[in-house]
Parts: sequence; C-alpha cells; structure tokens
Amino acid sequence: QVELKESGGGQVQAGGSLTLSCTASGLMFSFYSMGWFRQAPGKEREFVSGITQSASSTIYADSVKGRFTIFRNNANNMVYLQMNNLKPEDTAVYYCAADRNLRIIPTVVQYAYWGQGTQVTVSS
Repeated sequence: QVELKESGGGQVQAGGSLTLSCTASGLMFSFYSMGWFRQAPGKEREFVSGITQSASSTIYADSVKGRFTIFRNNANNMVYLQMNNLKPEDTAVYYCAADRNLRIIPTVVQYAYWGQGTQVTVSS
C-alpha cells in the first residue's frame, strides 16, 4: 500500500531553519507530483509548495515564497521542504501529499495520498 512518512519537524526560534523530509513507498514515485501542506490549530489545511514529477516546475504559497524551497530525489523516493527564516505563523503540522496530475494543483482535494504529518513549532 502507499505510504508517505514525514520527518524533520521540531521546535525552532524565529529566524531559524528546518528541513522536512518525506519518504514515499508503495507507488511509482517519479510518476507523482508532490506537495507540502500545513494545518495550524483551528485553521484549514493549506497548500505550501508543490513540485512536478521531474522537478521541472515548483510553486509556492505567497506566505512562504523566498523562504521555503521544495526539492525531490526520485532515486530514493523522497521529497524535501527546506524552510529558512521561520516565523511564528509557520507553526503547524506539515503534511506531504502525492498526486498523479502532471501539473501542480494547490488544493487539498486533488491529492490522493497523504502522510501523517510532522509538527513544526516556531517560537518568537
């Protein structure tokens, strides 16, 4: 069965950095666009970043543009989210997700497979 597993979350002070990792199994990873989403307490899950199958295209939410970088390694079935200059408003559970679409569609309902999430807490 398909499994996505995130790691790399933690607690960091504002201005700090974290890199999240997501390992995929049970699917042809190179056939899937991958996305990162996040959900803060009391808020809806929101799109953070996405990357196409070959990494030829990436997109970012305006709130993280210039601070976060998504990249992937198809050889080891992994996608990453490098997060720099973290802010308290970045505090959330971060999820990776997989979608067979050739384009990056930044909506929750588009993605068929999800990980369990990893907590990121940014203190001021």
